[in-house]
Amino acid sequence: MPGRGTPGTAPEAQEAQATSGKPVRWKTPVVLSALGLVAFIFFGLMGSAQTARFGISTGGDFFQLPALEVPAMAGGIVLSVLMLGLAAYAVYLKTKARPTPAWLTITFTALFVAAFLIWVVGGARTPSISLAGLIAGSVTLAVPLVFGSLSGVLCERVGVVNIAIEGQLLGGAFTAAIVASITQNPFVGLLAATVAGAAVSMVLALFSIRYLVNQIIVGVVLNVLISGVTGFLFSTVMQADKAKFNSPPGLDIIQIPILSGIPILGPILFKQSLVGYLMYVAVIVVWVGLFKTKWGLRVRAVGEHPQAADTMGINVNATRFWNVTLGGAIAGIGGSFFTLVAIDSFTKEISGGRGFIALAALIFGRWNPIGAFFAALLFGFADNLQSIVTIIGTPVPSQFMAMLPYLVTVFAVAGLVGRSRPPAASGIPYVKG
Repeated sequence: MPGRGTPGTAPEAQEAQATSGKPVRWKTPVVLSALGLVAFIFFGLMGSAQTARFGISTGGDFFQLPALEVPAMAGGIVLSVLMLGLAAYAVYLKTKARPTPAWLTITFTALFVAAFLIWVVGGARTPSISLAGLIAGSVTLAVPLVFGSLSGVLCERVGVVNIAIEGQLLGGAFTAAIVASITQNPFVGLLAATVAGAAVSMVLALFSIRYLVNQIIVGVVLNVLISGVTGFLFSTVMQADKAKFNSPPGLDIIQIPILSGIPILGPILFKQSLVGYLMYVAVIVVWVGLFKTKWGLRVRAVGEHPQAADTMGINVNATRFWNVTLGGAIAGIGGSFFTLVAIDSFTKEISGGRGFIALAALIFGRWNPIGAFFAALLFGFADNLQSIVTIIGTPVPSQFMAMLPYLVTVFAVAGLVGRSRPPAASGIPYVKG
């Protein structure tokens, strides 16, 4: 009968809710609508009258493309109207009790980022930036985030919550620096970082799987422990003889002829360090391994229903232990990026909390390697943007730009993820029998 549903709910949604027995969740449409309205007011109506200029090509490109010029106010209005249209469609889907598709959220996010970028650049003293440089720099900053998020995916897919990503990155960075400095070989340093990350993960696996200690507590303790140990050794060993213990040779940038000269795509795909190329390989290998192999099927079974997996003859705890170890090794490679690629020495807390942003990336990416990769790129973009807009003289307060990566993290995890569901057994220890 009409009027018997939940007050304020459309009749179609009431009917579907009554049929399914599940409440209709309005969080995603509400967040999208609010962000669309904010974009329309600030990026559109309050946008600058200047024209934002985005350089697409650089001097070293194989061929040159003209710069993209966008009137800031008009561009903001058009993009925000498109966002409001997507938000309205999300509301319509909820009235039918249908879920918000992933493509809608992704498209909305891309439009919001584009509108924000036009607004920031259009209001700057020098309304011009290199889009190619912005994107290439974003990918570079996202490298450790991608490795960290892949570590989290491997651990949580098998049922272990990995809060220790920060410690794994920091341990990998320190070990890479000191080993590469002693041997004067960056490849040995890279290998040592992998071993260090795996060692940190083994401690996490041992206490959380063998001794059933709370996984969150173990992860937090490991982060504090690695931070303290590396900080102490930096002060007492590295500082005492910097030339011997903290002057690692870096990994060179490898350019693929011709392909590296393609505008925008060239520097991203074909002009990277060894760690950068390993990032792409790791994303593909982890995705294929998890979703296209027998090993991946067993891993996901252990993470979803360990008792059923045990019944089928899978050694649940052994699978968890080695998966967590593998995740740590991958995070260790990401940590080596700080000292072998980004800068040529180790400093205290060089990871700068990126392990926690990587944790947010894997949640935003819905525990999928591909999703985590693109989420990490979004956070890397926010991190790089706050550096560039400071240079061009944006009217946006520098304090706001400095906290931009963390605002993106909060909105991504709390607002735009929707009903993302972790593996059912994640964080739950398994006791046989």
